[in-house]
Amino acid sequence: MKNRTKLPGLYLALMLALMYLPILLVAVYSFNDGRLSSVWEGFSLRWYGVLLRDAAIFEALGNSLILAVLSCLSAAVIGTLGAVGMHRLHSRTKGAVEYLSTLPIMIPEIILGMVFMAFFSLLGLPFGMTTLVIGHTAFCIPYVFMLVKARLAGMDPSLAEAARDLGAGEARVFFDITLPLITPAILSGMLLSFAMSMDDVIISIFVTGVKVNTLPIKIYSQIKFGVTPEINALCTLMLLATVLLVLLSQWIGRPRKSDG
Repeated sequence: MKNRTKLPGLYLALMLALMYLPILLVAVYSFNDGRLSSVWEGFSLRWYGVLLRDAAIFEALGNSLILAVLSCLSAAVIGTLGAVGMHRLHSRTKGAVEYLSTLPIMIPEIILGMVFMAFFSLLGLPFGMTTLVIGHTAFCIPYVFMLVKARLAGMDPSLAEAARDLGAGEARVFFDITLPLITPAILSGMLLSFAMSMDDVIISIFVTGVKVNTLPIKIYSQIKFGVTPEINALCTLMLLATVLLVLLSQWIGRPRKSDG
């Protein structure tokens, strides 16, 4: 019996080791003094200094930040309006529409990238920041949509009904009652969308132009010639930023006692 009770713990420890040990090694070797990532030659912050002096990396980072901000803002507007509209919709096709709304996060990214590339080519859009924003917005919308929809499902409908009974129109009800209550979910979805956009490489490769280089694509192009401690340092900083964004998203999205 004791061996059986230990098995779940051992299984969990094995899974955590498989998932996080490679990440830990990347972070450790970002402080390696040598150029080879596989040979430890002593602790040093040398490669973080090299990273901070790399102008191409910072140009790609600027493009990624602009792309992530525009994408998460667009996704917030479209996803919120879609969730509010679906919440008010009473139809037998509501379930199917909701499923289609979340489909982009279930489709493999390589398929989405190929579809976007064919679609933009058909429309004659020049590949660059515009196509990147459209593509990233498309796969970021479901994150906002699902979080806002869940928030609306847990909201007390009597609040909006009371406002209507007092003479408030639909627009007044939305901006004074609904929007303040779903704002944490919107912000949480925006932070998740920002993190997903910053990390995306597959879709970006298909829809970017020759003059626009994002940070994930820059990393991908550099590791073709071998992983250097500079890339390890960059990955460590990106990982830290992503974890902070996800934690902040969870903190913003958690229910408050005052929401009761």
